[in-house]
Amino acid sequence: MDARALLDKLVSFPTVSSESNLDLVDWVEDYLSGFGVSATRVYDATGQKAALYANVGPEVEGGVVLSGHTDVVPVEGQAWDTDPFTVVEKDGRLYGRGTCDMKGFDALALAAVPLALEAGIKRPIQIALSYDEEVGCVGAPPMIAKMRETLPSASAVIVGEPSRMKAVSGHKGGTGFFVHIRGFEVHSSIMHTGVNAIMEAAKLISWANEMNAANRTKEPNPIAATFEPPWTTVHCGRIKGGTAHNITALDCHMGLDFRVVPGEDLEDWVAAFEAKVAEVEAEMKAVQPSAGITLERYFSIPALKPEEDGTAERLVRQITGDNGSHVVSYGTEAGQFQERDYSAIICGPGDIAQAHQPNEYLEVSQLKAGEEFMRKLVAHLAT
Repeated sequence: MDARALLDKLVSFPTVSSESNLDLVDWVEDYLSGFGVSATRVYDATGQKAALYANVGPEVEGGVVLSGHTDVVPVEGQAWDTDPFTVVEKDGRLYGRGTCDMKGFDALALAAVPLALEAGIKRPIQIALSYDEEVGCVGAPPMIAKMRETLPSASAVIVGEPSRMKAVSGHKGGTGFFVHIRGFEVHSSIMHTGVNAIMEAAKLISWANEMNAANRTKEPNPIAATFEPPWTTVHCGRIKGGTAHNITALDCHMGLDFRVVPGEDLEDWVAAFEAKVAEVEAEMKAVQPSAGITLERYFSIPALKPEEDGTAERLVRQITGDNGSHVVSYGTEAGQFQERDYSAIICGPGDIAQAHQPNEYLEVSQLKAGEEFMRKLVAHLAT
């Protein structure tokens, strides 16, 4: 199967993050087995999802990890012109959920397996496919830990998020919280005796605005200066609460997330937020002791820091000829690999602007560029 046929097959599995990915994992495992390659699964706590990794070629150090995720975002509520789980080619584009983000790269990695074995590579390709990347990169760390324990050490990790086959050497770190503010209901005419959960939530949003304004005026460190925007951002994108316009809100639920530039400590921002929450909660409890704020931290992604003379970056630049400087503000699993002492880089087909969109597509030219990249990578590993 070439990369296009593999892409068709992978997209046909509706591996939305809320659902199991085991049908896809079963198929990939059978595919690899057909070439005599054994794979290892790392299940989640429910047993309904699994990451998969495999060593292709000799079990020696110095290989290259090809890292992708198997999950995709939902299609509900989006206006699609075609079946999102069937690849449709039109006007040089391959339409389908996940074609760009990031089953296109997964297909390229799997297509490289027979090429690598036929070429007699002297250093291995290591396939690494995770789950639940789209809900906070929660599936990769257990897989990476197992790879560290069981596989020969690789010299480079290529995370194939869509970068138009450019070498992206850095991204921001990130973390997010589900925030539940519990108030105390009274009639709004005597609101001073109650606690309005929405108005207390507004204090946290106001704090986020203040942080953003302050960050925007700071002189960025040299690494941060390469990002757009070149500062840490604090964002609230969803809020829900209240019963009626004349009752102090009993509950308010909101989300708040941070995208932190390399050079700043993610945990410092967490501590600052928790301190503000404690301050607001104390004011609430002074009015009504039953009031309070609950935080649930649902994801945490370390930044990918540009490496000085990094092996992964050097390899990708050698293959692609790309000598530009590229960083992104979204998070990926590359930072998690780097956190475990891998040299990591982002390089994959497609444009991130297409990710998560209705009528998501991958240009045929980008898939072909990815195929050429894999041929050159295999040749590199065969020397």
